[in-house]
Amino acid sequence: MKNIYILIFTTLFSSQFLFNDNDNLEKTIVPDSTATLTLSIVGDLMCHTPQMEYARIGKDSFDFKPAFREVKKFLTDSDLTLGNLETTIAGKVNGYTGYPLFNSPDEYLDALKDAGFDILFTSNNHSVDRGRKGIIRTIEKIHSAGMSSIGTFQSQHDRDSVRIFEINGIKIAILAYTYGLNGNYLLRNEKFLVNVIDTNLIKLDIKNARNKEADVVLLYFHFGEEYKRKPSVYQKEIVKSAINSGADLIIGSHPHVLQPIEYFVSDKNSIGKGITAFSLGNFFSNQRWRYSDSGVMLNIILSKNIFTGKVLLTNLSAIPTWVYKGKINNMDGFLILPSDTIMGNFSNRLSKTDRLRFLQANDDTRKMYYSIINQTKLPLSQITH
Repeated sequence: MKNIYILIFTTLFSSQFLFNDNDNLEKTIVPDSTATLTLSIVGDLMCHTPQMEYARIGKDSFDFKPAFREVKKFLTDSDLTLGNLETTIAGKVNGYTGYPLFNSPDEYLDALKDAGFDILFTSNNHSVDRGRKGIIRTIEKIHSAGMSSIGTFQSQHDRDSVRIFEINGIKIAILAYTYGLNGNYLLRNEKFLVNVIDTNLIKLDIKNARNKEADVVLLYFHFGEEYKRKPSVYQKEIVKSAINSGADLIIGSHPHVLQPIEYFVSDKNSIGKGITAFSLGNFFSNQRWRYSDSGVMLNIILSKNIFTGKVLLTNLSAIPTWVYKGKINNMDGFLILPSDTIMGNFSNRLSKTDRLRFLQANDDTRKMYYSIINQTKLPLSQITH
């Protein structure tokens, strides 16, 4: 059972935030004086038409839960589990569709909640696929399913509020932005609906989070060039600006393939040592080609000295995943397979072709993230670039 306290502050009030010197934190923390916060973060949660059809159990009913059964144990273990919801939940009346204008059944959210998700990023290029009403209904359905949405909002007041999640005495602010909306435009008086990347706005949002005494600020960016395995100049520029504005952790997706994770040191943030994961790839999709049929579960542990208030990123690990599509118990289905599955019973059911694709995806991911894959206690000093 995850105990999460959500603190929502508006920008009408402010308090002083004192930045901490983290240089010697590792030497001062002892086990009895620390609190920890564990995060699991995945990339894009797509819902293409075949995913819906394979989940259909009746004329108007769906069950997506089986697709997550092999990764659920990992996602539920963390204090907070996050992912990018790259679809709208606009209701049956608007028609269920996949690419290029996404609208998925409410049951998709039920499956995500059951799998362990707590927070869904909703600012992406498909946020406006069903217009303003689609944005609002998606937010409402995420909340009614017992999760939080970050990146789309119901009002200007809502957008200007700061979401801070307090767990084990650690307060983490989470912000999300997208590069664009697939050519769609919001009315001037409704730009609050979706956070679009604006470096000045991001700087202000980070400042507001600090004023509300956030220990850590995590930024999610939906950006980059699709299917490119290296970050673009634009991504690097946005990340540099975010770091200079005081971001601690930066997570990205949109390319639908994995991109590198980089470690940075900053005297402008709170934890001093942070990471940028430019793209976590696809976690669940029908994109069946190499590099797009795989992703990771990125695991982060933050530690706080309860006496000094200092916070450090003390652990970084990742578990490769691959999406299987085919027969499961004589029925068509999708299944997200973690890297350890190849050692389990399910590997015996894979065809020779699928087994080779699984191994190829696992090898591709391990080569890109070789220094953090399945490392349970990896000091940041050991991360290589």
